[in-house]
Amino acid sequence: MQVPDTIGRYRITGRLGSGAFATVWLAEDDLLESRVAIKILADNWSHHPDVRARFEQEAQVLRRADSERLVRVHDFGELPDGRPYQVMTYAAGGTLQDRLDQGPMPVRTALRTAGDIARAVSVLHDSGVLHRDLKPSNVLFDTVRGAERLLVADLGLAKEIAHASGFTVVVGTPGYMAPEQLLPGGGLDVRADVHAIGAMTYQMLTGSPPQAGRATTVPSKLRAGVSREVDRVVMRALDADRDRRWPSTAAFATALASSTTVTPSRALRLLRNGVGSVLAVALLAQTGGATVVGGTPPGWVRVTDAAGAVSVSVPGAWARQLRDAGWNVAAVGLPAASQPGLQISADLSSDTAPGLFAGLLAPGATATVPTHPGCLREPDRTIAAAGMTGRVQRWTSCAGDTVSYDEVVLSRPGDPGAYLQIRQGSRDTDRTDGILRTLRVPHS
Repeated sequence: MQVPDTIGRYRITGRLGSGAFATVWLAEDDLLESRVAIKILADNWSHHPDVRARFEQEAQVLRRADSERLVRVHDFGELPDGRPYQVMTYAAGGTLQDRLDQGPMPVRTALRTAGDIARAVSVLHDSGVLHRDLKPSNVLFDTVRGAERLLVADLGLAKEIAHASGFTVVVGTPGYMAPEQLLPGGGLDVRADVHAIGAMTYQMLTGSPPQAGRATTVPSKLRAGVSREVDRVVMRALDADRDRRWPSTAAFATALASSTTVTPSRALRLLRNGVGSVLAVALLAQTGGATVVGGTPPGWVRVTDAAGAVSVSVPGAWARQLRDAGWNVAAVGLPAASQPGLQISADLSSDTAPGLFAGLLAPGATATVPTHPGCLREPDRTIAAAGMTGRVQRWTSCAGDTVSYDEVVLSRPGDPGAYLQIRQGSRDTDRTDGILRTLRVPHS
């Protein structure tokens, strides 16, 4: 069935594309002197109540979320023949699929794009909605005031997270679907979308999405310039066991951003101080002004982030690798924003090596710290450090009883607070209190 020359005040000028359920047309809004995209449900589907309801729900979800990271719906209506339509943002930069048709993307561009997709989908999740059909053709690009931005589109298969346990129909696109999407009635959550973004990240790095049912080769084996840390971040998103994936798209975005700032490991050098005791000093490649200097007590080193805002001492054996370029506080349940922070570890690519993360929180911010399923939670305790007060949440018997985690949130009225995660061996001497005594953050 043909589309009319005009729909309301919009003048149709061309066809942008079509799918199984709808066709998208380019149109001119002569009144506002702008271009829009108009999505019209196909005639053979417009009389199916469930498909029509899904089409209307897509418009409702996008209108409710109303984010610059998502395609916006400006209007909704019905043609004289009964076909419903949506008037949406027109993205002139094409799709991610268009770019992938040219081959793999530069590594940093791929990771930045993946992070943008993850942050866009986080907006959906915050609105209580799963996408369920993330793929390169549903990622669009536009240019606003000279800067390119990424938009997530096509929520035709989106569903409310609250109803996830009731999903009974297998939906999605092979190559990007999480394994649990292949099980009718298996129940879905946000980690299904994490898997899809992981698959797109893999494709942006290697040129092809991972193949379902086959062992997935790590990206670094297929593409020069991909680090072990990037391998770890991407492969965790693709894990067949959703309990082992990143717990949210926000956490995945944070990990992707951090993976581009890993400092290569270099050997420890032992130096003797003025009184003859041994002091371990990590020879870390400098990143954006980070410094590593002698710390207290002997045998520890003090590390400062690139902004010079967070400073803390750790055992010298931990001080082999450093990230110092800050962090996104969305990782602890806050609105996305960048704050100073650092991560230091004996091996940043390992889930069991000792190390810590320390980052600032905005004044008055209330962080929601990660939980550690499969670990034993010890009684919480209060603590004072760096002129702040807070609580330590300790998890033990992790990773086969080899690892423990201390989740620490500190605050002081009117001043920035701090969040720390300290990972150490379950049977090692507990270093948490000693580390917190060395913490330094800015105060008014």
